Amino acid sequence: MKIICVGKNYLDHIKEFDGEIPKTMVLFMKPDTAVHNPELPFYIPDFTQNLHYELEIVLKINQNGKCIAEKFAHKYYDEITVGIDFTARDLQKQLASSGLSWERAKAFDGSAVIGKFIDKNSLGNLDALSFSMNKNNQLAQIGNTNQMLWNFNQIIAEASQYFTLRKGDLIFTGTPKGVGKVTEGDVFEGFLNNESCFKINVK
Repeated sequence: MKIICVGKNYLDHIKEFDGEIPKTMVLFMKPDTAVHNPELPFYIPDFTQNLHYELEIVLKINQNGKCIAEKFAHKYYDEITVGIDFTARDLQKQLASSGLSWERAKAFDGSAVIGKFIDKNSLGNLDALSFSMNKNNQLAQIGNTNQMLWNFNQIIAEASQYFTLRKGDLIFTGTPKGVGKVTEGDVFEGFLNNESCFKINVK
């Protein structure tokens, strides 16, 4: 199982960091060791002093595919959830300033929180899907798929040009604005269409 992630897919998030709007889709990967054990708290790694949360919608691939046409991409996933892409922001900035890749900052062990999956057919219009996350019972992030630069089908079509998709693979589809620092004692709860999908404690 692999995790494919999309960066810079929400305009307001790009503006948070004064970034440039990408002309092509930003893709990167996480290994399966990045999946956080939902039965355990999340422990802030020693190598970062500025860990950020990034709430994202996550797709689960349901069959193998390669070079998938956009018009057929909807057949390759049937479950959706929300998750967190934990990011060592200080390390990411150091790597980016040196022209290096982001894996150390984004693909470390436990950096991918994944909620319970929901049948996509029960979610209504996937192009207007709301999702949000509370931090310590206060709203921290909120987004809607109508704000995406690239939608689910476009992401699957693009990613499958480069990577063979296999059943069970996960796709993190990008974060909206509102990312912020994680501190010890934080409690995060993620929602998809107002349904709770995960709750995680930070140690």
